[in-house]
Amino acid sequence: MSDMKIAVMGAAGRMGRELVRTVHEAPGCVVAGAIEPPGSNALGQDAGVLAGVGALGVPITSDALEIVAKVDGILDFTVPKASVEFAGLSANARIVHVIGTTGLSEADEAAIKAAARHATIIKAGNMSLGVNLLVALTRKVAEALDEDFDIEVLEMHHKHKVDAPSGTALMLGQAAADGRGISLKDHGVRSRDGHTGARRRGDIGFATLRGGNVVGEHSVIFAADGERVVLSHIATDRGIFSRGAIKAALWGRGKGPGLFSMMDVLGL
Repeated sequence: MSDMKIAVMGAAGRMGRELVRTVHEAPGCVVAGAIEPPGSNALGQDAGVLAGVGALGVPITSDALEIVAKVDGILDFTVPKASVEFAGLSANARIVHVIGTTGLSEADEAAIKAAARHATIIKAGNMSLGVNLLVALTRKVAEALDEDFDIEVLEMHHKHKVDAPSGTALMLGQAAADGRGISLKDHGVRSRDGHTGARRRGDIGFATLRGGNVVGEHSVIFAADGERVVLSHIATDRGIFSRGAIKAALWGRGKGPGLFSMMDVLGL
């Protein structure tokens, strides 16, 4: 089979440049397109030069429709509005769409689910193997420990991250809720301020930290009287996310339409 032609959406951003580098270096795929929104200073620049791997002959463009029509898959770590648009284009082109975008609303999720009737969409709040193992462990531990153990999800990211809690933190909270057999929507607590009263039994709390250049740190704390169980993952290199995204794209090639997660890709 020929190399998979992949386009990187948001190619000029930090994650976009990382994706371009990783696709260029990975066997079985090639950078075949690069997208930035209209007005970006990066338009017209070579995606490889911007990513530090040398000229690839792939100029950055804002014409997503043209690019999607000629590639096998796209890697998308952008913003919710753009990801929904790209999902629609991917559905029309019947290609693979890997989504690492976080901060999606319920309406965004519904639109992406609809697009997955025609596109192969692999969506995850985090593409790393370690985090997805942490999600699986969180579900198992939540299932094993009763409500005497309070659950808190703590995350920290760099100062430029715009959404909170992180997509990974929400994945972990959802895993804990699934393990307990409860609704995260009904039991999730995302903020505490002022005189909040005692902690409600069975809630799943979230705490968010931002600062510096932290790539990503997540912990799930199960706290009972006299003991705590803490599950943690620390990311020090964005390469773990881009390598996971490429693994997902290659896995999805020829898979057919559907909405999948990294759990499917990793067989977890």
